[in-house]
Amino acid sequence: MPKKGEKAINEGRKDNQKMKPYLVYQYLLHNSYENNVVVAEDICAYLEEKGISAERRSIYKDIAAINDVLWLLEDEDNTIEDLNELKENKQFQGTIVYDRYRKDKGFYVSYRKYDAADIRLISECIYSSKYISQAEAERLVSIMKDFVSDRQAAEIRTDALVNARTRTLNKYALSNVSIIYDAMSRELNGERHTPEKIRFQYLKTQISDLSHQVERKHGAKYAVSPWKLIINDGNYYLLAFSDEYQEMRTYRVDRMKSIVRTGVAREGREAFEAIDLKSYTQRTFSMFNGEKVRVQIRFRNPLLDTVLERLGKEKAIYKKADDYHFTVSAEIEISDQFFGWICGFGNQAIIMGPESVQKQFTDYIDKIRARY
Repeated sequence: MPKKGEKAINEGRKDNQKMKPYLVYQYLLHNSYENNVVVAEDICAYLEEKGISAERRSIYKDIAAINDVLWLLEDEDNTIEDLNELKENKQFQGTIVYDRYRKDKGFYVSYRKYDAADIRLISECIYSSKYISQAEAERLVSIMKDFVSDRQAAEIRTDALVNARTRTLNKYALSNVSIIYDAMSRELNGERHTPEKIRFQYLKTQISDLSHQVERKHGAKYAVSPWKLIINDGNYYLLAFSDEYQEMRTYRVDRMKSIVRTGVAREGREAFEAIDLKSYTQRTFSMFNGEKVRVQIRFRNPLLDTVLERLGKEKAIYKKADDYHFTVSAEIEISDQFFGWICGFGNQAIIMGPESVQKQFTDYIDKIRARY
């Protein structure tokens, strides 16, 4: 005689059998990989905790069915007839493998779309992005960890040191990017779309409270025509045609607030097409923002990679000066930022010419010295 309530419990366990293959697959995804197999008894114990009765032999059947389904989903052209033919010819290899040659015989997931190294790299990129808030970074990395086992996920708290940097305070930075892409899109939700203007408030930080940003211009709305999103030094920037200034301007996406699409067709095509994006980004985000002059600079040899990263090699001429130095001749837009960059190298760099730029440089140094 079953005890009172026992029949209802058993019926509940039978009803839950439909979920069993899914739970078996989830357990394998989270707990197995090539160097860490699990046995059927482990899976049975896990299912018991979920209120589902399972026998060792049924686990083998579930895994066989899971392998069939995964293979059929792998390619839309795969058919059951193809699957049966592979099995008859003993050519079928499922995603979940039983390793009978190991001392601890068991199952593991042999193929994943991403391996642990992929997820670690993506996670480090997320952690190092300044336009992603700390909370958002943690959320995104937790999603990425679902692609590997729990043991591998525990190791993906990135070991790489990310230099202390100011992260965005705007938790909506990523949704801002999505809205801008939608505004620039020529097709939206499967339908033709005319790229449109956006409106937003622009934020700034005040010295009185570094943890809180306030709206610029007392909360006034900026109206711009978005043309290009650019990533530089861990930040997202929008290159857009300003309604107010009637010229191309650059805006930090993580400083935008309350972005809305206006439905008004964007403007500024001629201004955008007149821009050489490569030189524009170099000028905007690097050290160039003044009169363009061809300058000759001598550097110590160990600085070659650093100089190449900043000046490039397409329009610059590099030559060996002696066993310890090289020279570079490049067209540079002279500015305080450029002179600051040169100062950063101390006695390892010297402006060789022209004389007019040397004079500007010494004047720049004199102005700094005069403040002390």
